[in-house]
Amino acid sequence: MKIEAQQFAAGIGNNLLRALRKEDWDILKPLLEEWSATTGAVLHEPGDTVRFAYFPRGSSLMSYFVVLSDGRAVETALIGREGAAGGIVSQGRLPAFTRAEVQVGGPFYRIELNSLEDAKNRSPTLRHLFARYADCLMAQVFQAVACNAVHSLEQRTAKWLLAAIERTGTVDLVLTQEQLSAMLGVGRSYLSRIIHSLKQRSVLETRRGRIAVRDASALRQLACECNAAAARHFRDVLKGVYPVDT
Repeated sequence: MKIEAQQFAAGIGNNLLRALRKEDWDILKPLLEEWSATTGAVLHEPGDTVRFAYFPRGSSLMSYFVVLSDGRAVETALIGREGAAGGIVSQGRLPAFTRAEVQVGGPFYRIELNSLEDAKNRSPTLRHLFARYADCLMAQVFQAVACNAVHSLEQRTAKWLLAAIERTGTVDLVLTQEQLSAMLGVGRSYLSRIIHSLKQRSVLETRRGRIAVRDASALRQLACECNAAAARHFRDVLKGVYPVDT
């Protein structure tokens, strides 16, 4: 049965796809594969041929990492239900520059890049939507570069946790301090002091393998302006895509 226009977005679980016109969703939907990934799954490594684009759904979360010559990997972008990863705007299969890794496992849509290119060739509005998303993702990366250069570790920690709860829709994150310190590019001992301070102020609570945000308002007061700056750009370019619920 053909999906009614006012109902087609139900159950998609990805805000970028929900932003599609009904006509564009009808083009893309038959090409999308329902797919799931576990936490820690690597979607591609630097130099790999990128074959798919991935759309996190619901609370699924993934990151891009730049891998350095000494083996360290530093997060450069966090992506959840607001966006997509992979060759969204590239013309077919290209080698990856970064590692793409799942931070919170769960459901995704994925699509082969050749199929995605065929869909974009059929619909200029579909192509333009994904091009606007690529602009938003680039803005997020630019903001992250500035953030890492000038903001304190406490500000960056608060920013990352806020971004995670906005994207997953939960304040109880399946996340270890080792994982968070690696994503922030700092030693575990430095992060431990920040986490301890936030616990003392009743902002966070930690359990084995989990970090729970107990006072999101206080966390926002501690965070730098970088999440808000990225959200403003999303609103200007792709209104309604950036998640705001915690």
